Amino acid sequence: MKHLPPGRDGHWRLDLRAVGELLASQRERIAAYADVHRPPPREAARPAGEPPAPVPDSVSDLLDAMPMAAILVRPVLADDGRIEDFLYVARNACARAYAATHIPPGSVPPWTGPVALFERFPVMEHTGLPRMLADAHHERAPQGPEAVEWFVPRPDGPPARLSSEVHVAPCGDDLLVTWEPGHRVRMAKAAQKLVRTCWAEWNLADGTVEPSLGFDYVLGLGRTDPVPDLRGLASLIAADSLPEFYGLLYDVLLRKRNSSRELRMRGPVQRFIRVVAEPVRPKDGPVWAVRAVLIDVSDDHRRRTLARAADEEARRQRSRAAALTEVADVLRDAVLPRFQDELAPYGLDAAAVYRPDSTGSGVGGDWYKARRLPDGRLLVALGDARGHGLDAVTLMAKLRYALAGLAYTEEPVEELTRWLNEVACDDGIESTATAVIARYHPERSMLRWTCAGHPLPVLLRGTRATQLSAPPGGTGLSLGVLPGTAYTAAETVLADGDVILLCSDGLIERRDTDPDEDTARLLAAAEQCARETAPTHGHDGLQGTPNASSTCSTAPIAPTTPPFSPCAASLRHGDPRARAVRTPPPRTPYPKGFMGISSGLQRLGGESAA
Repeated sequence: MKHLPPGRDGHWRLDLRAVGELLASQRERIAAYADVHRPPPREAARPAGEPPAPVPDSVSDLLDAMPMAAILVRPVLADDGRIEDFLYVARNACARAYAATHIPPGSVPPWTGPVALFERFPVMEHTGLPRMLADAHHERAPQGPEAVEWFVPRPDGPPARLSSEVHVAPCGDDLLVTWEPGHRVRMAKAAQKLVRTCWAEWNLADGTVEPSLGFDYVLGLGRTDPVPDLRGLASLIAADSLPEFYGLLYDVLLRKRNSSRELRMRGPVQRFIRVVAEPVRPKDGPVWAVRAVLIDVSDDHRRRTLARAADEEARRQRSRAAALTEVADVLRDAVLPRFQDELAPYGLDAAAVYRPDSTGSGVGGDWYKARRLPDGRLLVALGDARGHGLDAVTLMAKLRYALAGLAYTEEPVEELTRWLNEVACDDGIESTATAVIARYHPERSMLRWTCAGHPLPVLLRGTRATQLSAPPGGTGLSLGVLPGTAYTAAETVLADGDVILLCSDGLIERRDTDPDEDTARLLAAAEQCARETAPTHGHDGLQGTPNASSTCSTAPIAPTTPPFSPCAASLRHGDPRARAVRTPPPRTPYPKGFMGISSGLQRLGGESAA
């Protein structure tokens, strides 16, 4: 098959062949239509022997000075003033140039002087031009612009289709007809380049193309490349888009309806062109031309591709985050204790609530521990591992289990804290945490504790809440910051009914606020709760009912009376959560106001949780 480039893919060759055959069959339909609608030769209405008056040289010079194609037409009037015909009496240089490039050779006789306009161009008589000429003559007013489309039959080939924007204006006794085949040159070209849009009309009968000035720019053609006809355009399209192009032509040519397709062009750089095409045809005739707008949508296509990739990546990240959260939840639930009065036999009631920050990953590194040691004392600890998610939960589990094992050495809490710091330091530079580590001595009702960068415990005695003083030397460094750090311990003697509240910083801290103000809000909320509600006995009464609108809660621990040795318990709280230790009187209801700690701290956390 001729015109097929060698070495192409088999499917591409077949698709290209189909495009060529579709266009060839359409040309045959156009030729048949032109033959049927070819007007018969007409005789001039001007009587023989009455030549028109010659056009003055000054008028001819004026016509040639015009920058557009123009002809001079003279109405032929009957005795009663009716227009019988129009004589084509003169033309300018631009009109001669237009005829040389647009009218096929041999389709009209050579110019020998004035002639009947519709005798020379019979098909033009069936356009809107006769009406425009008559209106301009009778009304003595300019007419147009108006689109005029017509065809010129070839003696041995398909007809040539012509389309122009026509103006008609009175010029003395004559009529001046001007037309422009194109558009406003520079503005149109600049606009097309800015929006990467062009348009063109493909005349199917003779294969000619009327492109806009931005046509070569949008298609990426070189300066010397010929303007492609529809088959040539098909050869510029990538193999996977040729079926789409065939579908567009099928819709326009055979279904006679508008069609739009996005096509990938061939070349080293991926380019995508959206073609919006419509049929151009005479009434009840075949599609004679294809008029289309071509838009370079390469940037849009790349943006859509990147957006789809970003959506897919976001979906994968959400799936991964959900999986990590699920694993972290399972791990957290496996390592954090559930207080259900199990410390009561050792002289304590304990409660803990863990509420992760709903705006973050949903899982934090906060932890708590409370257990009876072999020497009859109780270990109580609450810590906050750096970060969120699985890494934070992993570090939390390491520290919590390490502390549980180290506590069996019966070494003082200062040494336990120092060892735990070494564990965090060995885990890496990102493995930092804060903690309060305490041992409760039942024989002296004394809580001995250290602080490693953590908020200090709060003592609630009656309805008064105070923050405990830091150990000698101040609050120690956070765990995992500096190996070999030494810690000191403070001693707090508890009376019956006392409550020790341990909390992580998410309960009280706000962005851009003073830490002293945060602590003052915590103390005020604790005192308000102590004044409002008294808890019932046991774990459930100590924990209370969470406020439905809150984002934090408390975890209090309260010792019961002997004969059991007093024990210690531990609480852990996540973003906004807290923990408390209490020494109540023997087997009596807790003092009024104890239960209010839970709801009051929930209100505080609801305001200030970071």
